Amino acid sequence: MVQSKEKNKRALPPTYLFLALVVIVVLHFLLPGKQIIAFPWNILGIFPVIVGSLFNLAADKALKKHETTVKPFQKSTALITDGVYGISRHPMYLGFVLILGGVVVLLGSLTPYIVVVLFPILMEGVFIRIEEKMLEEQFGERWSSYKAKVRRWV
Repeated sequence: MVQSKEKNKRALPPTYLFLALVVIVVLHFLLPGKQIIAFPWNILGIFPVIVGSLFNLAADKALKKHETTVKPFQKSTALITDGVYGISRHPMYLGFVLILGGVVVLLGSLTPYIVVVLFPILMEGVFIRIEEKMLEEQFGERWSSYKAKVRRWV
């Protein structure tokens, strides 16, 4: 029982997104490095922010439609394989990376890109590996078939 309470106290992925955004802004203002994307080209960063946000909204809507959990480490009651889940096995994490990448483009400086590179590695280690193991245990062959058709990221 104590173990499940500890799992519930883990920071959720949106917290990691928020912290990554903070680190990006801090790096931009304290250690910007070279300005590599100038105005007006940096405005193009709005597109990945919008697409990433739409991925997250669509994934959340699909999870609610199928009445399964959005929270990591909780048992899923449905395996969703269509919509954004037909593009990526983890569209919310992909959406987060797109949002981070878009913000970095909007800011235009070099050093914040390190966050965009490290964030998916962190998500793999903290969430994705465990989630995929749980899904494999829960859905067996259905999961294996889905996994063979749809890539983890894109």
